Amino acid sequence: MATLDASDCVDQIIDALPAASITAAQKTSRFKQFDIVADHSDHFYTYSNMSAGKKGDCFKNAGSNVYKKIMQEWRILENNLPESIFVRVYEGRIDLLRAVIIGAQGTPYHDGLFFFDFAFPSDYPNNPPLVHYHSHGLELNPNLYDNGYVCLSLLNTWSAEETEMWNPTGSTVLQALVSLQALVLNEKPYYNEPGYEEPSSGDWDLDSAEYNGEVFGLSCKTMMFLIDNPPKNFEAFVKDHFCERANVILAACRAYIEGRARVGYYDGSPSSPCTVDVSREFKGTMEALYPNLEVAFNRNAASKSA
Repeated sequence: MATLDASDCVDQIIDALPAASITAAQKTSRFKQFDIVADHSDHFYTYSNMSAGKKGDCFKNAGSNVYKKIMQEWRILENNLPESIFVRVYEGRIDLLRAVIIGAQGTPYHDGLFFFDFAFPSDYPNNPPLVHYHSHGLELNPNLYDNGYVCLSLLNTWSAEETEMWNPTGSTVLQALVSLQALVLNEKPYYNEPGYEEPSSGDWDLDSAEYNGEVFGLSCKTMMFLIDNPPKNFEAFVKDHFCERANVILAACRAYIEGRARVGYYDGSPSSPCTVDVSREFKGTMEALYPNLEVAFNRNAASKSA
C-alpha cells in the first residue's frame, strides 16, 4: 500500500509531482484554489455525529486548540496548494473540508477529477481527519474502495511503520492531499495492492498495463458521473475543466484504442505509429464507452454556452 514518511518535506514532494492538465480557467482567478463557502449540504460527513453536542463545541469556540489548529490548516492550504489541487472549506462547519485533485499526466488518471471529503475529529490533531472518496461506486485504485473508503497509512487506515502514520505534531491536511496525488493516483497503481511489487528491472509489467487500461475506463465513467452531478461549490470548476479538456480526452481514448500510445502517455500526436498491444477486452470497453463520453462532453459544452 502507498506510504509516506510523516517527516517528508511537502515542498519536495510537490516539486516531484507529475504535471496535471491545468486549464486556462483554473489558472485564472475565476476559480480560487482555496475558498470559504457556505453550502455543505452534500458533504459526506454533514450529518455525522462528530460535531454534535458538547464534543462539537471545540469547532465553535475560537479559543479551543482544535479550532486554532484547523485555522492553521486553512492558512497552510491557502498558501501552499500545488496547482493541481483545489479546496473548499465551510464558514459554518469548520470541521468539514472538500478537495479535488486533477489527475496528472503520465498516469491513467490524467485529466480526471477526483473529489475527497474530509472531517476533522473533535480531538484533532491527535487523530487524523476522516476522508471519504467520491467513488460513484467504482474502484479505480487499490487504495480507493468503491464505498469511498480511503486506505492510506498517513490517515491511519493502513498499518505501516510509525514514521509513515499520522503524526499529531507534524502531519497536515496538505500532506494528506499530496500523498493522495503522488502515492495513490500514480503512474502504476497496480503495485499499490499489498504484495504486488514492481519488477526490479523496471520493465513495464503486462498486468500493470492491463490494470491501467481498466483504471482509465473507470476514470472516464467518473467523468460522466461528475458532469451530470458535480459536487456543490465545484459546479463551474467541473464544467470548465471538461469543456477545455474534452477534445484531448477523446483523442487520448482513440490513441489508446488504436494502440498509438500506452495508457496515460498520450502526447497529442495524431500520427504516432500503432506499436502498443491492445487487449480485446480494453478495446471493447473503450469502444462502447467512447460515444457516451462524447455525448456527455457535448452536453456539458452546450450547458456552458446556454
